[in-house]
This record gives sequence, C-alpha cells and structure tokens, in this order.
Amino acid sequence: QVQLVESGGGWVQAGGSLRLSCAASGRRISSYHMGWFRQAPGKEREFVAAISWNAFNLYYADSVKGRFTISRENAKNTVYLQMNSLKPEDTAVYYCSINTGPPGSTWSGHYNNWGQGTQVTVSS
Repeated sequence: QVQLVESGGGWVQAGGSLRLSCAASGRRISSYHMGWFRQAPGKEREFVAAISWNAFNLYYADSVKGRFTISRENAKNTVYLQMNSLKPEDTAVYYCSINTGPPGSTWSGHYNNWGQGTQVTVSS
C-alpha cells in the first residue's frame, strides 16, 4: 500500500508562488502516472495536472495552464506542483494521487491512494 503525503501549502498573496510536494512511501511510484487535484469549499474535486510515469507527458487544466508546472523526481519518490501567478480562485485543498487510468486522465475515478491534502489560500 502506498501512502502519499502532500506538503508545501500555505497562505500567499495573489501573484505569489508556492511549490507543493507529494512524497510517497511504502512503494515506489516510479512506474505510476500521477496527478494533482484540488477541492475548494462547497465544490467538487477538480483535476489540476497530471504527469506520465516517465515525465514525458504533462497535462493541465485550462485554468492553470501556463501558471502551474507538474514534475516528478522518481529517485526521491516525489511529485511536485510548482504554482506561479496564484489567484484567489486557486484557493483549495490540493491532493496528489496515483492515476490508474490513461496518463492524462482528468477523471477522479481513475485515481486512488489519495493523500490528506495541503491547504492553499490565496488572498487578493
């Protein structure tokens, strides 16, 4: 069983940056596609970004394209989400997860082993 732990969230002013980390333990994730989702209060969990197992393919929601960058460091069993030019509408709890579907899947049903999430708050 893989455990995923997100970190790096916090409070930031609009226009600022944060780097989220997702550290895996219990099993190597180097052969898995991975993804980031987020959930704002009162809203459904939504896809943010995904990365193929070899990092050759990257996928982004339109709302974050050009501002967020997903990456991975398989040697550290870790996936990252660099978030720049943050907006108040980016405020949410961010989760990483293992993607058992196609590498660019945006459907949460393809994802499992969710972490506990990390809160990101962007003030205007």
